[in-house]
Order: sequence, then structure tokens, then C-alpha cells
Amino acid sequence: MADRMNVCRDGKPIYDIVMDTSFSGLKEEADRLSLEGHKICIVTDSNVAPLYLEEVKTILSGCCRQVSVFTFPAGEENKNLDTVKKLYEHLILEHFDRKDVLAALGGGVVGDLCGFAAATYLRGIGFFQIPTTLLSQVDSSIGGKTGVDFDAYKNMVGAFHMPLFVYTNLSTLLSLPKEQFSSGMGEVIKHGLIKDKDYYQWLVDNREGILKRDLDLCQAMVYGSNRIKKDVVEKDPTEQGERALLNFGHTLGHAVEKLKDFTMLHGHCVGLGCIAAGYISHIRGMITEEEFLALRDVFAGFGLPVHVDGLNWEDVSLTAKSDKKMDAGVIKFILLKAIGEAFVDKSVTGNEMKAGFDIIGGHRE
Repeated sequence: MADRMNVCRDGKPIYDIVMDTSFSGLKEEADRLSLEGHKICIVTDSNVAPLYLEEVKTILSGCCRQVSVFTFPAGEENKNLDTVKKLYEHLILEHFDRKDVLAALGGGVVGDLCGFAAATYLRGIGFFQIPTTLLSQVDSSIGGKTGVDFDAYKNMVGAFHMPLFVYTNLSTLLSLPKEQFSSGMGEVIKHGLIKDKDYYQWLVDNREGILKRDLDLCQAMVYGSNRIKKDVVEKDPTEQGERALLNFGHTLGHAVEKLKDFTMLHGHCVGLGCIAAGYISHIRGMITEEEFLALRDVFAGFGLPVHVDGLNWEDVSLTAKSDKKMDAGVIKFILLKAIGEAFVDKSVTGNEMKAGFDIIGGHRE
């Protein structure tokens, strides 16, 4: 049975997130946009296209005048302005105007790039999200953040541009490689840690079924994560305050991701950053050693790495200070007052950050 969740801004509904176990409801959602005389461009990548493009194209062809397709090579290294430029060219040659829309079919890279192109083409056209990875279903497809990387600086160029709707087909999780599923779990676990202790415990209690990709459990999990992110985004749509809590694990996680030349998956890097931030929260006396060790075990239990090799602290520190999450030259760090309760802290010292890094990247005996 499908779930539906509405996302609001300033108390007014702006788009729906629909969760189902097939694409059977996609036409109904697209029909709401009244695109009979207009065009849709499906933006996807070389991994997703062979799996789902034809089915989605057939469905959307019944909702509009014409469907075109833009496919780019999969991978974070292609989430850049060069790919956006090629997409712009495609849209110009296909005579896309302001009433035409884009459809992001894929994971976070596709959604981020497609959303950014939609935000900037002709000063903004509509787009909708069809996320096919766990990471995109629980995180990047929700909230209107779009962007591309610039010279390996992650999401340095971007815009806030809300989707027209998000259609999540949970059965796409069954085709995900194991490491992609565990990457998505990095953001899922993060949601529990920052906002909902009971949800975090539910994940722990249902680990076995989630890892088996029981679709009922996966739907409940995605719904739970979406609820947490929706609540934060509604209170702070343009990240002026509380939305920064969603960056838990990202300060050091982004540094690891960049220094590993994006060879590690985003959710794995976020998980490492969460462990580091959890350790800083522990040494400040806010969570116990037992809670910290359990936190690390939860990430490990869902198949995420808990240690990264080949990095030194000096490089990590320098990279963290060039991240877009800096505020007037001060690093905004997200810490845990308790499991399920995060806050923004601007007083984390270099020594504390190093202690956090040493837990995930220090030399092991």
C-alpha cells in the first residue's frame, strides 16, 4: 500500500512524497501536473538507464506531448558543470521552454544535477524526483537542495529548488548493490541519531529484516527517515538554523570523501563522520562510552566502514576548513547532546577534531 507525505513551506503544502513498491502510481502523479501539451526530459545515468528507463519512459509518455532522455556516465566525478552544460545543450536543441519539466531518475548524483539544471535553465523550470537508491530516497530527493561539485569541492555550486513531487518505488532497492544499500543506511542512521532515539532503536531492532530488504520494513524505514527530514526542512527550508543538524557527520565526512577522490561512497563517508562526531560528543561528556561504542557498532552492523586508511590529519583539517559549511571562518560542527538530540556547535577545537579523526583514521595497532 502506498504512503503519501506532504511537505510544506510557511505552512502551505508545496509537494508530496509518494512511497510505493512499484511504478504503478507514477502516471497518476505526473498527470496532476497537466503536461498534455508539454515535454518531459528524463535525466538519468548509465547505471540506472538499463534497469528502469524504458518502463518510466513508457509511463511518462502517456502524460505529455513528448519525452526525451538525457543519460550521462554514472559517478560522482560526473556531477559537475560540464555535464550540466551538456544537459542545457540537450534542452535547447529539444526546444524546452519554461512550461516543460525534467524528471530525475536515479540516485543522489542524478537528482542533484537534474535539480540544479532545472533551477537554472531559463531561470527555473519544474522537475520531479524518481529516486532509485536508498540514499536518494531518504535524503537527497527531499528538501530542495540541488548542486554540483566544482573542482572536487562537493556541492559548491547549487540552488534551493523544490521538486514538483517525489515518487519513491521501494522495489528499486532490490537491484541496489550491497555497498550502495549500506551507503544509504549512513543517512538513515544519522536521522535517528540527530532527531529520534526511538527510530534509531527501531533500526537496531529490525537490522536483520532491513538487511534482507524486506520491502515492508524498507517502506517503514524510508517513511521514518522522510518524516524526520521533512520536519527539519519545513522548519528551516534554506538552512538558516535547524536544517544544519542534517549535516551531522558531514564536516569530517566531506573531507574524507574529497581526500579519497570520491572513491568512497557518500553515505560511508557520512557514517565515518558520524562516528567521529559521536566520539567528540563522548569526550565532552554528553554521551557515554557505552553509547558511543554502540553507535559505532550500529554503523558496522549495517555494513558501513568504521575506519579509513591513507589519510593524515593535516590534510583533513585543511580540507574541512574549505568546506561550504564554514560560518565566518568558524567550522559549524554538529554534536549530540544525547542519542536522538543534536545541536550546532561552533566551539569544537582543533584538538577535539583531531581526536574524532583519530578514532576513524588514526593508526591501528
